[in-house]
Amino acid sequence: MGSCADHINDALPSPLPVVTVAAAVLIDRDGRVLLAQRPVGKALAGLWEFPGGKVEAGETPEAALVRELKEELSIETGVSCLAPLTFVSHRYDEFNFHLLMMVFVCRVWRGAVIPTENQALAWVFPRDFRNYPMPPADLPLIPVLQDLL
Repeated sequence: MGSCADHINDALPSPLPVVTVAAAVLIDRDGRVLLAQRPVGKALAGLWEFPGGKVEAGETPEAALVRELKEELSIETGVSCLAPLTFVSHRYDEFNFHLLMMVFVCRVWRGAVIPTENQALAWVFPRDFRNYPMPPADLPLIPVLQDLL
């Protein structure tokens, strides 16, 4: 296996538009994490992901996540309940964009988790994440969360 020094002079790939999203690692009292299955008709349908969505113009990642959790899962949380964890940078050539995903941990919310977009949900222990096929951008989060939890 080569080192990063082997790739210093590699050409940069052509630029793609950057799409910024915010994602939540919702953790329940038992240490399980909520995964949502992408519904039929959406890109990457059937794959499991961490809930969240696009950051709109003029919106902070935290505000976007609070909004998305309410819209997608019917739960309310606050910016102060979101702890930054990491980010993921992933090039999706097949969709012609580069994804920048800000990832936050959330352990406190109000309301029952109810899917509003007809998506399947699963509360999953991190050791079982590999049983749930995920989009390529989510895969680097698996070892991070397994170490955290």
